[in-house]
Formats: sequence, structure tokens, C-alpha cells
Amino acid sequence: MECFKVVTKADIELCKEAILDFRKNLDPELVVDQVFEMISREGFELVFIKGPCSCKASAFVGYRKLRMLRTGPIIYVDDLFTSPANRGKGYAGALLDHIAKEAADSGINSRHLDSGYSLHPAHRLYLNKGYFLACNHFAKTIT
Repeated sequence: MECFKVVTKADIELCKEAILDFRKNLDPELVVDQVFEMISREGFELVFIKGPCSCKASAFVGYRKLRMLRTGPIIYVDDLFTSPANRGKGYAGALLDHIAKEAADSGINSRHLDSGYSLHPAHRLYLNKGYFLACNHFAKTIT
């Protein structure tokens, strides 16, 4: 299963439908520019897998390489998504394997992600890939 790294806006266009399926809060008119800016200025990386229709992404992972006082260097997974029609085909596992290889190649020993409480199939995948429940994530919206 081949993973493709996003480099250009045309690559982001291949991922646009999947990104919008996952992140419904995003503006369809702005998402390509927003992701491109995140890649260009913020160290965000986006990798995708093409499915049966090679004209678009069936799954993607968005992540960043960070250095934190608590952990040292890490890869933090912002987003991991497989389109509903393509679930159960190993795409998410392949993307996590891609991240593991990239971490190893970069000398990074730790990978992190947050996941919603009710996403039990995803949790099963993470646990099977060696992830463990390390903490609770707290957030507060500023109004």
C-alpha cells in the first residue's frame, strides 16, 4: 500500500474531499490554502493513500514533529481518517506504520495522538499498534 506525501496544492486537492468529510468545520473554499499554509509555515505534514479511485485520497494522516520538555522529540498526529467506504482495508494501519518509519528514520522515539472517547474501533487499532493510554487531554474554549 503506497503512501504519498503532500507537497503541492494539487496534492491537497486529492485529499480535500476526505479532509472535509472528517473536519466538517472547515470552509471548502479555504481548506486547500489553509492546509498549504500549515505545511509551508507550521511544519504540518500530510500523507495519504489512494483507494480504488486513484483520483482522490481514501485515507490521510496529518502530523507534526515537535519537541516538548515533557517528552523530548515526538510526532504528534493531528488527524487520521479513512473514508467510510474504505474502512477495514488497512489504510489507517498503513498510515500509522508510515509514521512509525518516519519517526525511526528521524530518531524520534515517541508518537502521540488524541482520540475521542467513543471511537472504539480506532482505539483497538492504536492499542494493536503499541500505543497506550498515557493521559487525558483537557481543553477550554475562549468565548
